[in-house]
Amino acid sequence: MAHEELQTASDELRAAAEAASGDLQSRLYDQSNQLADLAAAERGPDHGRLARHMNALTEIAEETDGEVKERVESAYDHVKEYRSGVSGV
Repeated sequence: MAHEELQTASDELRAAAEAASGDLQSRLYDQSNQLADLAAAERGPDHGRLARHMNALTEIAEETDGEVKERVESAYDHVKEYRSGVSGV
């Protein structure tokens, strides 16, 4: 599996966080850091963990617009692509 997808998602969220402010910025940085940790881990996350991140990204995207929304949606797509290669469910 390509951990690069998770790293790219993290990078997109970091860029989104830099364009955001307040609580939204904190939430984006938190998601970015968590995905970066998963990308660097020897063993990848399971479907449940990825689903939680995808749900969080969907909620964030619904609250934003413009560049921030586009980057969050891009991050979602990268997590979704990574998840498609995870065995299991």
